[in-house]
Amino acid sequence: MRTKSGYAAPAMGPLSYLPQSVLGVGREILRHLLRRPVVGVAVAARVSDGRWLLIRRADTGTWALPGGTVEWGETLRNTAIRELLEEAGVTDVELGSVVGVYSRPDRDVRFHAVTIVVAATVGVPDKPPKNPLEIREVKLFSDGELPMPLAMGMDDMLAAARRGGEVVLE
Repeated sequence: MRTKSGYAAPAMGPLSYLPQSVLGVGREILRHLLRRPVVGVAVAARVSDGRWLLIRRADTGTWALPGGTVEWGETLRNTAIRELLEEAGVTDVELGSVVGVYSRPDRDVRFHAVTIVVAATVGVPDKPPKNPLEIREVKLFSDGELPMPLAMGMDDMLAAARRGGEVVLE
């Protein structure tokens, strides 16, 4: 709609009918929600012969531990099992101990993530990844074949899983 001066009038959406105080509270809530770290799980998974399970990410082309973000209403355990199935095609999963909790803000360029790394013993992948646009390849690596560097600063996560021992808190 044009005004007499020829300039377009601002659109009057439904939010424009709310009092400014309500809009202010809404903005403050969004600011807090959007500035919170994202919680995720990465799985340092090995098959029975000791090889490590890694996935090749489509976005970077680099290898990584399988894992992802916790969905609303989901437990960490269920996230780990779901991500192993979705990303690596693994259906046989025995979760182990926590390797570490990693929270350095510069670890992931997309957002600030808090990643809980869990050890697991898994069966050989028996299904393809569910989203080939996200995951290019799934492969098992012996200790001497591990590709480096891993995506998203995961080198130290895998190193901690290989070393075992004390849980890392970053």
